[in-house]
Amino acid sequence: MGVPETLSPHDGVLPPDPEQARINHELADLERLGRERPKCFGGAWSEISFCLSIFMSQILAEYYISGSNVLLPTLVKELDLPEASAIWPSTALSLVVTSTLLIFGRLTDMFGGYAIYNAGAIWLTISSILCGVSQTWLMLVICRALQGFALAAFLPSGIMILGSTYRPGPRKNIVFSIYGACAALGFFVGIFFSGLSGEYLTWRWYFFFGAILSAITAALSLWSIPRDFAEKRNSGVKMDWPGACLSVPAAVLIVFAIADSSHAPQGWKTPYIPLFLALGLIILGVMVYVEGWVVKNPLLPGDIFKVKYMLPLVIALLFLYGTLGTFLLYAVLYMSDIMGASPMQIVAWTAPMGVGGLILFNLANVFITTNLPKARQGLAGALINCTLHMGIAVMLGFADIVQTETVVDSGTRESYKAVFWYQTGLAILGLIIVVLFVRIREAKSELTLDEREVMAATAGEV
Repeated sequence: MGVPETLSPHDGVLPPDPEQARINHELADLERLGRERPKCFGGAWSEISFCLSIFMSQILAEYYISGSNVLLPTLVKELDLPEASAIWPSTALSLVVTSTLLIFGRLTDMFGGYAIYNAGAIWLTISSILCGVSQTWLMLVICRALQGFALAAFLPSGIMILGSTYRPGPRKNIVFSIYGACAALGFFVGIFFSGLSGEYLTWRWYFFFGAILSAITAALSLWSIPRDFAEKRNSGVKMDWPGACLSVPAAVLIVFAIADSSHAPQGWKTPYIPLFLALGLIILGVMVYVEGWVVKNPLLPGDIFKVKYMLPLVIALLFLYGTLGTFLLYAVLYMSDIMGASPMQIVAWTAPMGVGGLILFNLANVFITTNLPKARQGLAGALINCTLHMGIAVMLGFADIVQTETVVDSGTRESYKAVFWYQTGLAILGLIIVVLFVRIREAKSELTLDEREVMAATAGEV
């Protein structure tokens, strides 16, 4: 039995290509890395505890957004909440979150996710208790604003921790899908406990239940999240103080002017409304100039929008998230005021409404975190959530204008319908932008952005 001869191209079979074999091997390694458990976890229980502690941030954020809407009719009755101030228990939280998210995103990149996330969870526990013991509607609105600081702290830090822990691949996609699903879960948990509290207990228990969940989250995250303070302190990231000082008053003045214009004594003719709006726009213009041409470390670097499809995606999400927030609030008001639904009926009817937000949030999370380097994962989390809350705060303000401008002549029912047509227009506009200008490719195992940059730099040196 002789030794077989080496096949030649004339035999119809080509010898293996060494370069192709190397590429296939690297692709197999990437696929393996994209599926395996990150090395920072000692085992399955370590990873499960870590993920649960981060997922709770999403559950709690949606808990305090959705549940407060269901509780609104009860608050109006028990705290003598004026109709002119009915949007503020929801708007106050979104306003604070929107105006401080970029600041907390930068703090996360400076000091690490562990410190900022746990600080947010602890502060949410305290502020939730304060909401529960509020004696007046004004005190409740102030305490809701205090809750906004907590959400602004642990929302971007939570996404930063997930985005930097998991590399692109199936495992990251699964984790972020569960994280996004927790938004729908938090949405349901929020409306369930608010309905339960409003109908069978007292509205205060809605916030006490939230405080209990926040305390559990804080305890779990203190134990399970990897410490990254030393790594982040050596990263060289610094705070952009001019941007921080300009972004907060700009957001507050603009959103307040829009939200309060419909209830001011003379509407837009009330002197402080155009004054606040003009001041907000001027400060915003100064901020754009300072961030673009003066400071070296802007809160929101302009090059982030050079990522393909990033700018149209963010613009579309502003409209789509605004649609979601507007519909959820006014659907609850319609069910309560027009249909006479009880809190628990509202829970049953609004439960399916979070599906659209779930899909949007997953797409934004995976796309933005994958297209930003590890040093900017805090910024990624801030951008995602800033888009969400800015869309809700601004579009809800315009929705309130639509409602108040039509209620006198057409009645409450027709004014709510006008708001629904308004939010439908927002949804169509957002959909058109996505269809025409956004293309999101299939997520798969690949090099991280940092690895691609290192490879490109190495190739340039050769």
